[in-house]
Amino acid sequence: MASRSFSEEDLSCPVCCEIFKDPVVLHCSHSVCKECLQRFWETKGSRECPVCRRSSSMEYPPRNLALKNLCETFLQEGGERSSAGSETLCSLHSEKLRLFCLDDQQLVCLVCRDSKKHTNHKFLPIQEAALDYKEELRTSLKPLKEKLEIFKGCKLNWDRTAGHIKTQAQHTEKHIKENFEKLHQFLRDEEAVRIAALREEEEQKSQMMKEKIEKMSKEISALSDAIRAVEEEIGAEDVSFLQNYKSTVKRTQCTLQDPESQSGFLLNVVEHLANLKFTVWKKMQEIVQFTPVTLDPNTAHPQLIVSDDLTSVRYSPEIQQLPDNPERFDGVECVVGSEGFNSGTHCWDVEVGDNDVWGLGVITESAQRKGDIYSRSGRWILFSINGEYGTCSSPQSATHLSVSQKVWRVRVELDWDRGKLSFSDPLTNTHLHTFKHTFTERVFPRFGTISSCPLTISPVE
Repeated sequence: MASRSFSEEDLSCPVCCEIFKDPVVLHCSHSVCKECLQRFWETKGSRECPVCRRSSSMEYPPRNLALKNLCETFLQEGGERSSAGSETLCSLHSEKLRLFCLDDQQLVCLVCRDSKKHTNHKFLPIQEAALDYKEELRTSLKPLKEKLEIFKGCKLNWDRTAGHIKTQAQHTEKHIKENFEKLHQFLRDEEAVRIAALREEEEQKSQMMKEKIEKMSKEISALSDAIRAVEEEIGAEDVSFLQNYKSTVKRTQCTLQDPESQSGFLLNVVEHLANLKFTVWKKMQEIVQFTPVTLDPNTAHPQLIVSDDLTSVRYSPEIQQLPDNPERFDGVECVVGSEGFNSGTHCWDVEVGDNDVWGLGVITESAQRKGDIYSRSGRWILFSINGEYGTCSSPQSATHLSVSQKVWRVRVELDWDRGKLSFSDPLTNTHLHTFKHTFTERVFPRFGTISSCPLTISPVE
């Protein structure tokens, strides 16, 4: 009855497009083969219906037993019809197809086997041939499955990298803003100081001018009074004029000195504006530092934490979830500088402090960064382990180094052109070791530690 009521399309899985095998039903009422659903969810990365894309909260949906029974009945009736119908008969001889020709890769009947067309051909029963070829295909699928796992792993790393990029961008933007805020605050403070100095000078000069103007006003008033009195006497009657003449003459005798023009009353504009930006920039150098070498966090081992200003590194027992990019060390706890050198002389100081396990030096650009790199070439290192010092330059074995007292700071000097890498203690002016090697490629400063005490690159004037 199932074959009459339902077509093959009605009983087909929407994913594999074949008759349902062990169907399960989702909340949205859509049914899917259990195996097809699991593969779809793994590929998609989320649990949702392949048909309507509705999310499913069930990790293990229930079986659709009614549909399963219906499909089995449909397949059984279809098998009976095909055994009696023309689908399994030879198109040439109308005989039942019983063999598989290995040479022609086709199904044949017994008459075909004995025909000239298949002379000296090899045959197998259909069941045996199908079994052999299925096993062959299963074997062929192994590399594909392995390739699929590689691609899944790569995608997972790329997903992690995409998330890390966003985190990096947010973290970096935050510190850019913090650094610029410090510069802005310095400029605001400097502006306030200079405006205050200008206002102070303005107040002093204005007060001086106010006092002089007040004094001058009093003298003008006195002179005006004298002139007015003399003019009044001149206009008086002759007898009165002559009687007051002597006193009037005394009024015309002014004892005030003429005002003198003096300098220094104007604002010292030059002091406030001359080379203002250069002066501020020069003063700004007192609050900023220059570090000859900065660290590249994209190369740091997952257990190394690089400071926000990229000048120090310390070890952490916790493994950070970081992208496994090609330039990152994963077998040895180290990190390299952000800039490599392929010519000239370069120098940087490193504060090792109480760090009890550290290694400093250079590593070539092409040197191996994955796995155990101690046996690989391309590195020149001075190291310390619990107060014992040594040197190594792979593939040579490590060499003990006799040091009379604890080293707190290490100066690394690279002369790429002359092929020299020197280490010294700048605090005691003591030479520690010098490597001699003809460098042929770019080298990067290298820093390693398994201590919580940081290695810090010292700033220079």
